[in-house]
Parts: sequence; C-alpha cells; structure tokens
Amino acid sequence: MVTVDLVAEFEAERGRLTALAHRMLGSRSEAEDAVQETWLRYSGALADPRSRAEIRHLGGWLTTTCARICLDVLRSARVRRETYPGQWLPEPVVTPWRAGGPEPDGFAPDPADRAVRRDRLGTALLVVLERLTPEQRVAFVLHDVFAVPFARVAEVLASTPEAARQLASRARRAVTATDAPRHTAGPAEQREVLAAFAAATESGDLDTLVRVLAPDVVLIGDGGGHFPAARRPVVGADPVARFLLGLFTRAGRYGQRLRAEPVLVDGVLGLHLETVTPDGRPLRMVTGFAVHDGRISGLFNQLNPDKLHRLPDLDPAATWPPRW
Repeated sequence: MVTVDLVAEFEAERGRLTALAHRMLGSRSEAEDAVQETWLRYSGALADPRSRAEIRHLGGWLTTTCARICLDVLRSARVRRETYPGQWLPEPVVTPWRAGGPEPDGFAPDPADRAVRRDRLGTALLVVLERLTPEQRVAFVLHDVFAVPFARVAEVLASTPEAARQLASRARRAVTATDAPRHTAGPAEQREVLAAFAAATESGDLDTLVRVLAPDVVLIGDGGGHFPAARRPVVGADPVARFLLGLFTRAGRYGQRLRAEPVLVDGVLGLHLETVTPDGRPLRMVTGFAVHDGRISGLFNQLNPDKLHRLPDLDPAATWPPRW
C-alpha cells in the first residue's frame, strides 16, 4: 500500500526528475512518461516501510531509476529519429515571460534548487545533445548538468566511473564544438538582442538583420511533415537573414497579420508566433534562440503541431513586432 508520505516524497522530486528526463529525451511527453514509470517503480519497490528505510538518499535512488528508464528510451528513439520527416527539434517547454521576472528553467519551482547554469539552458543545448550516443547523453546530463557523481553515473550505465567519465568528456567536446550554437546571454541581453531581431525583420533591411546574427548562425526548422521547413540547417548570417526575410514576407501575404509575444522557450527568451497559411490553416510557431556575444547564434523554429499541443493560446492583444 502506497502511503501519503511516499506520495509527498515523490512529488517533492517530480520537478527535478522531469527537468532531468526532458534534457535527456528532448520531449516533454516522453519525459513525463519516464517520470511516471519512475513513480510506478518507486511505489512498487518501496511501499514496504522496511524497504524504504534501506534507502538513505531518496533523490539519488530516484535519479538513478529515472536515468535508466531514459537510457532505454534513448536507445529506441534513435531509429524513430532517423525516419523523421525533415529536421528534428525537441518539443519545446513554453512558459510565460514577464519583463524583469525570474529566469526559470521551465520545470523547477525554486531557482535556488536548480543545478542547471544559464549556459545549460535552452533549445540549443537540446539540439546539440542529439549528436551524442545515448550513453554519452546520459553521462553528460547527469554529471555536467545535474552534478551527479561519476560513481552514480556508472551505476546507471552499468559501467565503471572511469568509463562514465570518458563518455561525459566526449559529450562535452561535442557540446562545446565550434560549430555548436552557444548561448551565454543573460535575460537583459536576450531581450535587447531579440528586440533588435524583431525590428530588423520588420524593417525588411537585409544588412540590419545580418548585423543581429552571428557569422556562423544556424537556423533549424521542424515542420514534422505538416508545414514546409528547410530540409537542412541554414548556416551563415547572410543565408539565414535572406531565409528569414522571405519567411516573414510570405507571412505578411497570408491575409492575416502576423502576431507574436515573448515567451520562455526551454528557459530562454523566445517567441510564440501565429498567422494563417494561404490555404486557410492556422499556423503556430515557437522560435527558440541562442544568444552569444550580443548576437543570435541559433534559431530553432518549431512548427510541428504534434509538438505544440501544450502551447497556451496567444494573447489576443499580441502584435508584430511583439511588445517587450
């Protein structure tokens, strides 16, 4: 029988486990399924008070269990990602943004409890993590993002601490590679750069928009087969700027004004946009950004409605350019 104490103990860990699973899996729905499976194993294995008493650190036990579940999901997900139509982006976690408000990571209610640094937030990190093997991703997320000791990481991977350390090291090199979009900007810089981006796209001036973009900026779009999106990443300030101006010009011809509002996308300032396609279909898009050294280093356009079903309704007063 599951006691009230067991439920309370687990609920106190749910936010952290969901954040961990999301960074491992890149899908909010899959993360929630992994956390639910963790609960089922927890309630089954520790319902007996004597069994619970043997667990000295519940958070560590839950982390290990959840990570093992995520590792199994990652191993099966690789085949599904290979057959995905077009480019793949993670399902975004979209939360309200308020000027001057806190900078949450999308899950944890108390910023003081977050182990995730600013440069470990955002869609950019989730995109780069897709380059890793399941084992590398688990080792990196556990150790580098959530500060789990290598001895415990090794338990998850059924390996040695040294092997876990090597996996995390390889993952770290991939995450910090020169072609990986970097995000290091704080809230004030994010707001300033995104406001300049919106103004530049509204003006339609190519040179102005290019100056907002990093020379090696990358743009990735995920239409999921529902809406047209670039089949490959668009790389470079000039190609990305031309692509964006074409995109916004077409949106202006759809017969309904483009509307947008600032939101937090995976804990980083981004945009929720809506318009209508030429055939009358409503189009919703969430754009995540990576900002580094005062310029945009990455744009991530999520158009796949299957990944936006949790998206809250756009504010009726939303405009383009958005209000900051």
